[in-house]
Order: sequence, then structure tokens, then C-alpha cells
Amino acid sequence: MKIEPGMTALVTGGGSGIGRGMSMSFARRGVRVGVCDIREEDAAETVRLIEAEGGTAKAIRTDVSDRASVDDAVAAVETAFGSIAIACNNAGIAMHGVPLHEISAADWDWVIGVNIRGVINGIQAVIPRMLASGRPAHMVNTASIAGFQVNPTFLTGAYSMTKYAVVALSEGLRNELQGKNVGVSILAPAAVDTKIHLSERSRPDRLGGATVRPQNHFMGDLIKGQMQPAEIGERVAAAIEAEDFYIFTHPETKEWLDRRHAAIDAAFAKAEPLAAPAAAAAE
Repeated sequence: MKIEPGMTALVTGGGSGIGRGMSMSFARRGVRVGVCDIREEDAAETVRLIEAEGGTAKAIRTDVSDRASVDDAVAAVETAFGSIAIACNNAGIAMHGVPLHEISAADWDWVIGVNIRGVINGIQAVIPRMLASGRPAHMVNTASIAGFQVNPTFLTGAYSMTKYAVVALSEGLRNELQGKNVGVSILAPAAVDTKIHLSERSRPDRLGGATVRPQNHFMGDLIKGQMQPAEIGERVAAAIEAEDFYIFTHPETKEWLDRRHAAIDAAFAKAEPLAAPAAAAAE
């Protein structure tokens, strides 16, 4: 899909990090951007940066884990700028540093609510409108390289679980939208210099409220100085125009996926002797 001036985009988690990078990349192409974030002051700062460059944007406080909040945000964006051509379900939180069996029920509700339910809410709120418009449109769902493998070094199983779900949701959505003029992409970055390790400061009251979660904070040192959100934003814009489904940004991580795939191949090889007796019995 060609990104044209005058189009409308909605970006969740647009107040910082990758969401800000995408919002500014679209705005530089003349797209009007609904910058949605649970931290309205961060969304307003992204809007300020866009407007300083001559772009057009609107800040909208949005809790993606709350379907009504997402519906309201979509309606606000379309009221301000018209039908949405680009939707980025990008908002996400970290859930690192704690073994799976020790994660509290409240933290499970939070990470699932934002990282999985947030994407579901975005799909259900936006896709029907895109289809009804009849115009070319595109949805980008932010997963992670963690949606394709679980890092054996860090305790990131809960986070990876949610990002695997985003991959499956996106693959299913792509299958369902074949031939319907709405494209789909999965964004799967690795280390990006964002504030995701501080995401607990944005936890909504109904899911426990803002807190300090030091288990996440080691990630801050790991991602500091790594790839910048602006680079990701440009990669995403190019991928939309190229109609790329998988958007990878860190080629060095292919080795991680290769190791996982090799283990899967080896497991299938062990299944081959089981297939022979079954085939013989069927003859």
C-alpha cells in the first residue's frame, strides 16, 4: 500500500519508544496521526514533536486493555482525521525477571491484558471499519523477536508467551484478509532503545496501579544505546509500502531462530520411525 499524504494512522503506545518512532515516520509522509497512549502527557509530547516538524497529530489517552477505551480512541481519531488507513497495535509492557511459577495473578492479568487483549481489541475495533471503507489499509501488530523464540538467558517466558500470541493473531488475520485490500504485518524487533523496562509506571488502577518493578530494570542497561525508535519507524513505513508480512529489524537474531528450528527438525526426525508402522498397517 502506498502511504499517501492526507491518510490517517492510529498508533497505540505512541507516546514513546517504537510507537513514537512510527508516529513521526508516518507524519513526515503527510499522514495525520492519532497518538494513543495510556500516558496522555507522553502522547502530547509526541504530538508536539510532530507539529514542530509541520505534521498533524492528536493525543488520545487510551488503555488498550480496555475495549471501551480502544473503541473511544478509534472514534476520536476518525472524527478528527477521517477513516483509518494505518493502524499499529503497538502498546506493550515488559514482564521480565521472575520465574513463571512466581508471577502473581495480577501481573498475569496485566501482561495478558495489554500485550494480547490490546491487540485483539485493536483488531476488533479497527478491521471492520477498514473493510467498510473499501479503501486500501494496513494493520501492523508489534510482536518481538521474543514472539519467535524464548531467550534462555533471561526470565522472559511470560512476555514471550504474549508475543507468540501476537504472531498467531497476525498470521490468522492475514489469512482471513486475503484479497480484501487490507494488509497485515508483524513487527518483530530485538533490542531497541525504549523505556519498556519502565512500563510498570503505566499500569492502570484496575490492574493494580502504577508501581516499581525492579525485576524489569536490567533491560534498561541492555537496550540503552541500541537501535533507535526512529529507525524502526522508517522500517515499518517501508514495510507497509512493500506489503511485507514479517518485519524483522535485527538480522543477527536469525541465529536464535535457526537454533529453535533445528531443534524442531530434530524432533520431527525422531517421529519418522513411528510413521512407518502406521503406514504399513494402513496398507
